[in-house]
Amino acid sequence: MSTEHNTHFGFKMVAEADKAKKVGEVFHSVASKYDLMNDVMSAGMHRGWKRFAVEISGVRHGDTVLDIAGGSGDLSKLFAKKVGVDGQVILTDINASMLGVGRDRMLDVGLNVPALQCDAEKLPFPDNHFDCVIVAFGLRNMTHKDFALAEMQRVLKVGGRLLVLEFSKVWQPLAKIYDAYSFKLLPFMGKILAQDAESYQYLAESIRMHPDQEMLKQMMLDAGLFKVDYYNLAAGVVALHKGYKI
Repeated sequence: MSTEHNTHFGFKMVAEADKAKKVGEVFHSVASKYDLMNDVMSAGMHRGWKRFAVEISGVRHGDTVLDIAGGSGDLSKLFAKKVGVDGQVILTDINASMLGVGRDRMLDVGLNVPALQCDAEKLPFPDNHFDCVIVAFGLRNMTHKDFALAEMQRVLKVGGRLLVLEFSKVWQPLAKIYDAYSFKLLPFMGKILAQDAESYQYLAESIRMHPDQEMLKQMMLDAGLFKVDYYNLAAGVVALHKGYKI
């Protein structure tokens, strides 16, 4: 008897074994236009959200930081300046196309940030290794979010912080406007700017299937993190969750 399990890929159901491949195809497709689309989709606000995450992280000079699903490297670049020459930031992504964009960007600005292709559900790092782990706009694309969160908790040092920056549940009075934007304007912009409406349709759907603020908080607690709290940004369009390893 088959033991194949299904999971969500946007609003569709697919075999778990196929989800990573399908997500990979989306990000191979959008990698070269990813930053342009982020700026257009968020009116540039994603840069402020990322700066806020770095400030809330409590990262200091000399710390070690793991940037998971770091893609084009925005956060790695900010954290590298924060930790200085005595610290270390490692940029990771499961997608080679996205990782290549991030690696090239680090080199272009003269930053020594190692770039490593790896799966967040099976991190190739020892226990108790990082002062801070962050995943921004990547958790919702992972097949087993609970496995990934447990891995992030494992590689944190005692006293270390996990930050999850992700699209979340918008303030209810804005829901209809946000739906119209997500399912009509977003795929249209994807078609015009990246010649890929389908990938941006998936991205809109994946946001709706992601756990809301309270559910993600509970998932982080279940993964062994403590003092988990979150900040709603842009009326809940995005939330920043933070938890500690004790």
